[in-house]
Amino acid sequence: MAGAFEHGQGSKQGRNAHSGDAATDASDAEGAGPRDQAGIVGLRKVARDLYHQRILPKLDPALRKAVLIFFMFLFVPIGVSAARYYWFGDGRGNWQTADRSSAGLLRPASSHPDALIRIYAARTVRWRSIFAVHTWIVVKEKDAASYSRYDYTAWGEPIRSNGFAPDGRWFGALPETVVAVDGPQAELLIPRIRSVIETYKFRTYGDYSAWPGPNSNTFVQAALNAVPELRAVLPPTAIGKDYPYSGQWIGLTASRTGLYVSLSGYLGLTLGWVEGLEINILGAVLGFDIRRPALKLPGVGRLGVAAGL
Repeated sequence: MAGAFEHGQGSKQGRNAHSGDAATDASDAEGAGPRDQAGIVGLRKVARDLYHQRILPKLDPALRKAVLIFFMFLFVPIGVSAARYYWFGDGRGNWQTADRSSAGLLRPASSHPDALIRIYAARTVRWRSIFAVHTWIVVKEKDAASYSRYDYTAWGEPIRSNGFAPDGRWFGALPETVVAVDGPQAELLIPRIRSVIETYKFRTYGDYSAWPGPNSNTFVQAALNAVPELRAVLPPTAIGKDYPYSGQWIGLTASRTGLYVSLSGYLGLTLGWVEGLEINILGAVLGFDIRRPALKLPGVGRLGVAAGL
């Protein structure tokens, strides 16, 4: 990082600064998985290079300003989310004893005879809640006596069936409804969702990867890709949704109203009428929605009109 000094004392200071940066990177990455380590070090290097003016001086002033604004929108929301977590906590206490009871979002299945599809999202556990949500699928066929919930998790068999209450709190975090479909349309779409669940290719122990995927959000996004009629969009905090389950680095969006480009979930761009514009940098998604006006911010989520159910 010592590009500003070339000789003598300046060079020595530059080497010391570089060593300090490397030590900080190693400290921050300690305890994370290999992919997490790469992301932490990569983000810090981008910030340092900008700070030490290794990149920005080469840009036109107008473009330099645009780049600074872009990175401000990328990093400041994450900082706000982190500050909220470290100053106020998540109020859930010990995750092992956290509340996983029903949040009261669903009536008893016996009193809801119609077919039903729900996608729920809730903040993940501990420090990961700064960045991400966990999503899951709930379906019920017409006149069925119970709901079926499907999660994709890091422990045991990745695909868990009815391991938790259908609308249960995720280790104390209240879920929000991302998709809600009832009646004849749900009847038509449930078989296609179940087909994805039954044939999901990352179903072996060890397939799960928190970042950049495949994780719970990759699983749910794969199901949504099979039912474009839903025109559903997962929150920008659903890290892993941009992991290319199909293995294709370019293709149609889930709603079939636009295109996506994804480099294994690390970098990507999505542009569609339903999805809006989303830029994925190491899992952090920044963008906006014109159809239902809103900003999409990493760590914070969606600010503006709800995506729609």
